[in-house]
Amino acid sequence: MPSWTDDELRRIDGADELNMAAVRGNGELRRATPIWVVHVGDDVYVRAAYGSGSGWYGVARASHHAHIRVGGVERDVTVEDVDGSVLDSVDVAYRSKYGGRYASIVDTLVEPQHRVNTVRIVPQETV
Repeated sequence: MPSWTDDELRRIDGADELNMAAVRGNGELRRATPIWVVHVGDDVYVRAAYGSGSGWYGVARASHHAHIRVGGVERDVTVEDVDGSVLDSVDVAYRSKYGGRYASIVDTLVEPQHRVNTVRIVPQETV
């Protein structure tokens, strides 16, 4: 399985937002949406701040594919559901990266109804 390089993780960590264009059922890309992004270990995570009904999230969960741009990194990715055991670590990553500037938003983002809207994004093999 492809993985993020150390340089990609550094760039992702240094960026405030990731732009995600989820792949629709017909194969077309949805308009890119800016999303806060964190990494835990060698994995990258995003969370739907506006719930499971938000546009990018529903499309990405249905197709399991998207195209991302972040910090000079541009990749096709697979969108995967996460095991609940990683959610505490993702919360810590959000607090560490965004909590100093956006504490009240992060407090909301780590509530149970938002935690369940966490997905892992995995780079697809480059050709």
